[in-house]
Amino acid sequence: MLFDQISKDIMEAMKAKDAVRRDTLRNVKKEFIEAKTAEGSNGDLTDDAALKIIAKMVKKGEDAAEIFRQQNRQDLADEEMAQVNVLKEYLPKALSVEEVKAKVQEIVAQVGATGPKDMGKVMGVASKALAGQSDGRTISTIVKEILAALG
Repeated sequence: MLFDQISKDIMEAMKAKDAVRRDTLRNVKKEFIEAKTAEGSNGDLTDDAALKIIAKMVKKGEDAAEIFRQQNRQDLADEEMAQVNVLKEYLPKALSVEEVKAKVQEIVAQVGATGPKDMGKVMGVASKALAGQSDGRTISTIVKEILAALG
């Protein structure tokens, strides 16, 4: 399980005196524990849910780094990106645009979409199928392109 792997990796980072990795993974573990104990949860954290939490943390870190760059604070941007790089190690390999297009075309055929009016139907399936492998904006853009070509 991802939760156990993170705990083990925190110990290794402590032994290696890798402060960035240790602190980043401690933040991940904190988010996991909050998700496990959140109201309405059953006290379990599936690997899928854990990957979604990590993906959200990656997005947040990348956005923060971009803001720091705009404010000419490269030092803070570098810190954020160091943490993002640690987080990315736990995510599945990101798909290329061509791979996402191929998957979306399969999904369009699978759900029987015929044009732009089926956007919601396709996005629902595509978002789940490509979770952690591509960001929502890329998926949405590709779905729009493919459905526009059909309709």
